[in-house]
Amino acid sequence: MSPKIDPAILAALSLDAATTSIASHGGSGFASTFKITSTVEGEEKLFFVKQGNGKASEIMFTGEHASLNAIHNAVPSLCPKSYANGKLSTGNGSFLATDFLDLSSSSTSPSAAGGSNMSLAQKLTKLHSTPAPAPDGYAKAMFGFPVPTCCGETEQDNGFKERWAEFYGECRLRGVARRAEGRQGVDVEVGRLVEVVVGGGCAEVARGGAFEGWEDGRCDCTCCGRGSIGGGPVEEVVFDASAAWAHSEFEFGIMGMFGGFGGSFNKEYWKYKPKDEPVEEWEDRVQLYELYHHLNHYAIFGGGYRGGAVKIMQRLIKKYGNNS
Repeated sequence: MSPKIDPAILAALSLDAATTSIASHGGSGFASTFKITSTVEGEEKLFFVKQGNGKASEIMFTGEHASLNAIHNAVPSLCPKSYANGKLSTGNGSFLATDFLDLSSSSTSPSAAGGSNMSLAQKLTKLHSTPAPAPDGYAKAMFGFPVPTCCGETEQDNGFKERWAEFYGECRLRGVARRAEGRQGVDVEVGRLVEVVVGGGCAEVARGGAFEGWEDGRCDCTCCGRGSIGGGPVEEVVFDASAAWAHSEFEFGIMGMFGGFGGSFNKEYWKYKPKDEPVEEWEDRVQLYELYHHLNHYAIFGGGYRGGAVKIMQRLIKKYGNNS
């Protein structure tokens, strides 16, 4: 028996139930996922929908909706557009509805099919070079994002900060450390090291992070690939987005944790967007940014990721910290 389409989704997408069907599609550790097929003005239209229960899903979908559209507006071919998110008509569930992203499409040349003809490196440099707007109520651009987002199941505080080192130290490192303590229990060593990194000068390694544009903090090997957005050409794409207005090099933290995209990607990326100054501290900045993801994996999955986080912090403290 096919699942039933919730009336709230039909209303949000302005679809006719008589010409719309839904089927399970893909998979997610945090939500139920579906493909919606409908007829809009005589043409077939496909959507991808996530559904989840509780406040956590509502926060996650609200953040992903805003993230996808922020990235899509900057580089339309990089990710699906999100059309709606909100509460389901029944129960305490929420939903997110986006363009259908077909990751199973056969590989074709983007240029031959009318695509952007841009590599992933080119798309990310364009994203990372796109100036962010001043948030509502502010006279200039700030680090942060208008709504909370999630990295995995970890809710991220995106409260606006004027300085990148302050945002990264408080909203990312201290934030995820509190999350880890709540999930895994008090860890005196980890807590002390995080405080030394944030309060003892190591986070200032991020001083090279002059405001530059967007980052999509989920651009890792599980959230990027080649696919067709809305029936278009096959291109390099990202999905499951969690965006912020941040130092663009933050992206390299999650890339590095999972092996990166290789030397050719880096070379092409730096051709369009060279390393920030001081160049000699680039590796240390990437380690600092990778630290967040080690701590987040520790918070979610437990002790297996603790050692990597501790090793990074000890190294940075030895080189930059004031541990007196």
